[in-house]
Amino acid sequence: MAETFTLEIVTPTGVVLSEEVEEVYAPGEEGEFGVLKGHTELIGNLTIGRVHYKSRGTSGEIAITGGYAEVWPDRVNLLVDTALKADEIDLNEAKRELDEAERLLEGLSLDDPDYKKTRDTREFARAKVEVAGRR
Repeated sequence: MAETFTLEIVTPTGVVLSEEVEEVYAPGEEGEFGVLKGHTELIGNLTIGRVHYKSRGTSGEIAITGGYAEVWPDRVNLLVDTALKADEIDLNEAKRELDEAERLLEGLSLDDPDYKKTRDTREFARAKVEVAGRR
């Protein structure tokens, strides 16, 4: 059996997940990174995307917005603005949000003040669609 460590995903409103896991993959600013028990300590920035984890032979995913990762040899803390489990996501609504954001982005230039916010909305909608579509 694989060694486990604690994964906690925390938002400003509370703990979304606290579980013993065997591995975690999270969206970092420099790309996705994976963690196993005994990982070197690090602190890094998270981007919008999906957190994937494996625990007791099953896997789970959570859609997150940006935040910070604290990695210790025996624990990972993900401090994020928003985190949604698959059963908290309305797939049809997430698809609608994705379509709307993609439509809006077509009409925006990179220097438009609304570009980053609309791009982030699209990326979070995409993460929600991917997470909800796997349940």
